[in-house]
Order: sequence, then structure tokens, then C-alpha cells
Amino acid sequence: MSDRAPSTSHRLRVVAPVVGIIVFLSVWEAFVQWRDVRPFVLAAPSDILRYFGRAPGDFVAASLITTRHALVGFLVALVVALVVGSALVASPFAERATQPVLVLVQVAPFVAYISSIVVWLGAGDPPAYFTTALVCLPAFVFAAVSGMRSADPASRELFASVDASRWEVMWRLRLPSSMPSLFTTARYSIGLALIVAYLVEGSNFADEGLGAIGKRAAANNIGDALWATVFCMVVLGTLGLGLIALLERWLLHWHASQRTIS
Repeated sequence: MSDRAPSTSHRLRVVAPVVGIIVFLSVWEAFVQWRDVRPFVLAAPSDILRYFGRAPGDFVAASLITTRHALVGFLVALVVALVVGSALVASPFAERATQPVLVLVQVAPFVAYISSIVVWLGAGDPPAYFTTALVCLPAFVFAAVSGMRSADPASRELFASVDASRWEVMWRLRLPSSMPSLFTTARYSIGLALIVAYLVEGSNFADEGLGAIGKRAAANNIGDALWATVFCMVVLGTLGLGLIALLERWLLHWHASQRTIS
């Protein structure tokens, strides 16, 4: 009985998302067919897949470019956030001085200054990397600082009693304590990174990536092509969330949040 229960639980974790996606796509398809919605307004999943099948290589290649733009910016933001977060945890004054700047970056509409970044950094990959990293950075910094400050007080006293160095405290205590909040932020930021990459690709004059295809489709009123890029973005976001979940279960197997998953 005990061996069968984990197996059933594992199957449910795999089957449940698949059922949810199938039901969602079925309702979407039925709504479009029932309401006879125009393709540019909302294309049916069957029409999107049919159009995607005409030139799958083009969409796959564009998806890889968008993935690269989003992933590089995402990782740069994470690394910079860990460095900045470590410094802010050590200095309350620096945290209070930096927080308003991070809030300004977070609330500023990045769509409005994409063209300025393209003019500054030039066409191609740099604007996509920079803008994605900039937009994702504040949330990661907030998560890193909050997580590092949440380190167990008793453990901090233990490290202090053995005269542990700041690096040891950071690496062995504060960083592990920040990982749950960082993974929570990563779930949000992976979608944000893809959105930013998509929008920058439509403005960076490189004519590559899903964003470039989407911009051409919108300009020429080609609904199927536009919704095919949306479909690819959804797939990329779903895969990204799945990989983050797997990585979280692997790295945080010791954490209560993972031990209680059923």
C-alpha cells in the first residue's frame, strides 16, 4: 500500500497538468467555432497548429532565438541580484538607498524606453539581453534580500559562535535560506523575460526571433502567423516553468515545501 501511494501521487502530478491543458484548449476551440471569431481577433488552436505546420522550422528557429534572449537576460538578472542582495543585506543604509531606485525600474513601462536602448546599444542581441536583465532585476533583488534576511536566527548565532567568515555565512546559510523566495520569483520572471525578449525583438531591427515574426504579422494583419507566435511563447513559458519546478525539487529536496508536495 505504501509503495503504491507514491506511484499514484506521481502519476497524478503528471496527468493533472495534461488534463488541464486539454480542457483549456478544448474550451478555446469550442468558443472560437461557436462564436465564429475572426482569426486576427482569436484563432482556434487547430488553425494555429495547421499554420504552424506549414513552416515549423522557421518557428522553431525563431523560438530558439527568443529563448536565448530571455534566458541570458534572466540569468544575468539572477546573478547580479545575488551580488547586489548580498551587499544590501550587509548594509541597511545601502538597502534603504537602493530600494527606491529598484522600485522605479520595476514600475517604469519598459515598452516606452525600448527604442532608446536600441539606439544606445545598437541592433541585434545586446538590447534584448540588457532590457530583459534590467526588467527582471528588481524582483530578484527583493527576493534575494528578503530570503537572506530570513535565515534562522539560531543558525546565525551558531555561525557567529564559531567565528565563521562572512563568505561562509553567505554561502552556507543566507544563500540556501533565500532559495525558496528566489524560485518563487523565478516562476514569475521567466514569463516576464520571454515577454520582454519578444517585444524587444520587434524593435531591435535584427528581424529575428518570435517578436520579429509577430510584429510583421500584426503589421500585415496576418492573424494565423501572429497567433502562431503566441502559441510558441506559451510553449516556451510552459517548458520554462516545468524546468524551474524540476530544478526546485532537486535543489530544495530538503525544504519543507518540497517534502509536503503530494
